[in-house]
Formats: sequence, C-alpha cells, structure tokens
Amino acid sequence: MSAAVSSSKPLTPDSPWAPLAARVFRALWIAQLVSNIGSWMQTVGAQWLLVDDNAALVTLVQTASSLPVVLLALPSGVLADRFDRRSVLLAAQFAMLAVSCVLTVLAFTDALTPVLLLALTFLLGCGTALMGPAWQAIQPELVERDRLGQAAALGAVNMNLARAVGPALGGAVVAAAGAAWVFAFNAASYLGIAAVLALWRRPAASSPVIAHERLLPALYAGRRYVWHAPGVRRILLRTALFIPGGAALWSLLPLSASRSLGLGSGGYGLLLGAVGVGAVAGAFALPRIRRVLGPNGTLGAGALVFAGVLAVLATVRDPWSATVALLPAGLAWIGVLSTLNAAVQTRLPGWVRARGLAVYLLVFQGGQALAAPVWGVLADWLGLTAALLVGSVLMLVSAVSVRLWPLHGTEGVDPSPSDHWPVPPLVFEPGPADGPVLVSVAYRVAPGNPAAFTDAMARVARSRRRTGALTWGLYQDGNDPARFVENYLVASWSEHLAQHHTRLTATDRRHEEQARGLLVPGTEPEVTHAFDAASGPVVPDTADGSTGGAANRSPGVTPRRADRPSRGAGH
Repeated sequence: MSAAVSSSKPLTPDSPWAPLAARVFRALWIAQLVSNIGSWMQTVGAQWLLVDDNAALVTLVQTASSLPVVLLALPSGVLADRFDRRSVLLAAQFAMLAVSCVLTVLAFTDALTPVLLLALTFLLGCGTALMGPAWQAIQPELVERDRLGQAAALGAVNMNLARAVGPALGGAVVAAAGAAWVFAFNAASYLGIAAVLALWRRPAASSPVIAHERLLPALYAGRRYVWHAPGVRRILLRTALFIPGGAALWSLLPLSASRSLGLGSGGYGLLLGAVGVGAVAGAFALPRIRRVLGPNGTLGAGALVFAGVLAVLATVRDPWSATVALLPAGLAWIGVLSTLNAAVQTRLPGWVRARGLAVYLLVFQGGQALAAPVWGVLADWLGLTAALLVGSVLMLVSAVSVRLWPLHGTEGVDPSPSDHWPVPPLVFEPGPADGPVLVSVAYRVAPGNPAAFTDAMARVARSRRRTGALTWGLYQDGNDPARFVENYLVASWSEHLAQHHTRLTATDRRHEEQARGLLVPGTEPEVTHAFDAASGPVVPDTADGSTGGAANRSPGVTPRRADRPSRGAGH
C-alpha cells in the first residue's frame, strides 16, 4: 500500500469519483465511512438519552464534540506538521477507541449519567480534533492536486452517506436494544481506519519539515502564515459567515423532530438520513453545478437553499414535508463544504498545511460549537419556530455577502516548494539560534517602473511575512531614486534557512520574478545579512585586522519609506 496515487482503473478526470482510483484514498474512504456511520449512531444515541431534558442540554452534545477543536485545533496542526502524520492519525484512532470502550461499559452497566456522557463525548471530540488537521493534510499525498476538489466532495459525500445510514440505523438500534449497542458499534468502527493506516507506507519525502521547531514558535508561524495570506483569510471569512446559520439545522433538528413533528428516535434518524441522501445524490450534480455557477455562485446558492430549508422546518408540521425539504439541504451542505475545503487545500504549502487547515477547522468546528448552545437558548427563550427563522435570516445574509466578499481566484496559485534562493555567502557560520537577522536587498529599478515595482513588492512583502519575516519595509534611496532597499527581520538564522529551503513556493518565486522584471536590465539584487550585535560583535576579526562585516551597511540610504504599495489580490 505504498503507491498512494496509483490507479487500478482509469476514470474520467472530472468524474466526481475519480479520486477513488487511488488505492490508499479508496481504502481510507471506505474505512472512514464505517467510522462515520458509527459516529452518527453514537450522536443519535447520546442526543436521544438527553432529549427528555431541556433544549440546551441536548445541544450540548454537539458542543461537547465540537468544542475540543476550538481548544486543540492549532496544537494538533503543529503536531501534524512536526511529526509523521500517519503516526498522529493512528494515535488518535486508538485514543478514541479507548474512550468509546469506557462509554460502552458505562452504558451497559447503567452508570452513564448526563455529565459522564457529555464528558466522554468531549474526550471523543479531543480525538477528532487531534485527527482533523493530519487527516486533511494527507489528502494531497493521496490524490493529484487537480482532483482535490473531487476528493473534498467525496469526503462530504462520505459524511453525508453516513448521515443517511447512521442516524436511521442508530435510531432503530436505540429503539430495539438501547443506546449501549450504538456506543459499542462506534468503538469497533475505529479499527478499520487504524488497520488501513497501519498498512500504508507513507513516502519518506512526505516527512515533516519542522521537527526542530518548538510548540509556541510553530504555532506563531502558522498564525503568521494565515494572517498574511489574503486568499486563506477570505476562505475563513466565508466559512464564518456560513457556519452559524448552518449550525441551526444540526442543533435544532432533534428538537424539531420531537416537538414539532412528533417523531421518535427512528423518525429523527430518518430526517438526518434525508439530508444524507440529498448529499449523496448531489455529488453527481455538483461538478456541473460548479462549472455553471463557479465557486462563489455555489456558496451563494448553498446559503439560499439552507435559508429555505430552515424556513420550511419553522412552518411545517408534517413529517413527510419536512423530510422532502431536507433533501436539498444535503446538496447545499456538500456544495459549500467541498468548495471551501478544496479552496483552502489548494492554497496551503506542505510545510504549514496542517496548521493552516487547523485554523480552517477551528473556524468551522468552533463556529458550530459556539453556535449550538446559542440556538438551544434561543429555542427555549423565543420558541423553536422563531429560532429556526433567525437561522434562515442568517443564511440569507451569508448568501448576499458573497457579492461583497467573494473567494479569491486560484489562477496562478502554486503551493509546491521552490528552493530557488542561493546559499548566503557569509564569512562565518552562524548558529541556528543566532539572531535576529536583518536581511537587506538592494534593487536598481528601471526608469518609469518605480510605481509598478512598489506594487509588485506588495506581493513579495506578503511572501516574506508568511515565511518568517517579523517586520518588513521598502525604502527609496534619497541620493539615488532608482535604488530601492528592502529590509526584513527574521527571528533567527534557522528561520531564515527555512525560508531558503522549505517555505518558499512556486507562487513566491513568481512574485519575486515579477518584481525583478522591473529592474534595470543586466542588474541583480544585492543581498546582505546583518546579525544583532547589541551585546558585542558576532563576526570574528579577519586576518588583516578588518572586521568581517556583520552589518554590511548600505551607504547613502536615507530612511524615507517608499510610497506604500497598493494591496493586490495575491496569494
């Protein structure tokens, strides 16, 4: 099982099922389906054990499973970037297996109280939080980059197919034998993923590249990358605008089933199953929908559909009408999720992929965790109908906002690594912790190009900051207006070497080449590296008595900052 992307049978490239041709992806997809069915069976069992209590307690099941993402997503992203992602996933599977076994034993012995149920659900959520970034980050290793959209859609199909089967099966098992048996099935479901991961021989080239980084600097590097990546930030904004209204459906559906529609656990499972059936059926239509509407149109249409579904649930009292109304909700959910997921995976480079995905999962899952109890309180305070209508209004706001804050295009975005910087020619060998390091780059800009050059350097600035620069500035020589000096500060020499060899991407290289294309023909930028000498010289004297030149200062530069570059769409 070493050839992750090897195909057993060729499929049409734009087929929604094309990623299943990759053997490891296919095996993990099937194992994940079984595990997701177990998770949905457990969700139904847990919520139904609490349905006779108040609404807020029922919605706390979703909060208990989602809140760990808020607390652990970023550290989990660091672990997935720092250690072998396969090992991280295996550890998460066995941890969740152990917790599920405890939950099963307590349920069979009638010792499971609401507090224990929520606490163990929280621990299972911790396992999910640990697994999430690593799981998302290995997807580009399993399928080709141009199939990530289909892979993301298949992931959503997987979840919704489980939603179509798991809740109905869970409701039937709860009604026939009790909740303890659904907890037992969920415990056994973790073994499939563990078996596939144990057999997968992950290529050595996929090993993590930040093993030398400590936790806090690695966390800061992930936050810094996301903050200086406008395209990723826009994806997070679109996620944050969709999730609160979307969480209303999942949080209030069990209450709608029991209070408005008069259904039992089996009926509730069928309602969730309708969402799953809609998602699976929608997978066939999604490629065509994307071609017609584009990514932003898909987001807007998905929000509009969700708004309509919530409005229907707020007003109808017929179970069959509600079931039919939930079918397009599955299509809308899979459309939005796969669009956002593919967009963020397409933009993130390997060295920070898990941390960037952790931030995305933090917004996605954390938004659900924070919104769920709010919907429960609103249902108790305003009534279930009013709470569903408020959710419908929020989804309308999300749909309208797509025109104001659309996703950025991905044309020209290439996150593949690019080791194109030459080795710095220094007169001594710095230690990894030496720093901070001031990097200065002098450019000679061709006549008529200064304005275009500063615009181009705006994208270079974001590249420097994403890959490690703490500060950045562009200055124009007061004695020689054609001469511009770029200064940026990096925390340590090891951080700067990481910029050289592991963090730069093909997109970063293209931005640098665009800026250099505006220089005087035949000239090259002059690069110097200066080390902090406040506590004494860091470069030993040379044999002739002169100093090796740690500062390498550029004469004649007055501290007049060039006009601030305009902000482009950039990566």
